Amino acid sequence: MKNDRESTGNGVLDGLLGGGIEQKTITQFVGEPASGKTTLCLMAAVTQLKAGETVIWIDSESFSVERFRQIAGEDAEKLANRLVLYEPVDFEQQGIMILEAERVLKAHKVGLIVMDSATALYRTELERGRDAMQALTRQMLMLLGYSKRYTMPVLITNQVYVDTRTNTYVGLGGTALEHISKAIIRLEKRAGMGERRARLVKHRSLPEGGTFDFEMSGQGITIVA
Repeated sequence: MKNDRESTGNGVLDGLLGGGIEQKTITQFVGEPASGKTTLCLMAAVTQLKAGETVIWIDSESFSVERFRQIAGEDAEKLANRLVLYEPVDFEQQGIMILEAERVLKAHKVGLIVMDSATALYRTELERGRDAMQALTRQMLMLLGYSKRYTMPVLITNQVYVDTRTNTYVGLGGTALEHISKAIIRLEKRAGMGERRARLVKHRSLPEGGTFDFEMSGQGITIVA
């Protein structure tokens, strides 16, 4: 039976997700700034690049070439040749670049699409209210369609805001983005420590609540026992 999951580049993270990131679905990393979302995406992207696949990266967070080089190691320059980078400057352009990405999907064997972040530019459109939400949903459904049509996973990162009623961090994009994502990992910075915690908060075949702690490292992350 063909494996329907792809490795994140870390065995513990793969285990939390039931064996890796699932093809034909969207997996979401959600958390506050500097919680490790982009690093986990870079690890997964480098893993696919090393396997000979092309990776599409749609970036609204200012792509860090230096961090990519750290994680990719001595093969960084060679691997970068198969990393297709889109850098939209506004929410409308983000939608256009998602449309344009299908040309790459038709021309190359793409192993992963990453959108970092799905909601950074959306945040600037919130004053449009419902229209912005509908546009974000259309963008995510387009990515989901790609994942199913081309048999690959999609990784997105999501920003958070503080819900003043509960004094907790809540992911942007509302229930629509939560529903579209079949697996969600929340990343938390632990108070007074350099450690982060990854917590499974949604999975269609696993119970929620699984966790592991990690620290940032030059190669990506280091698991804390």
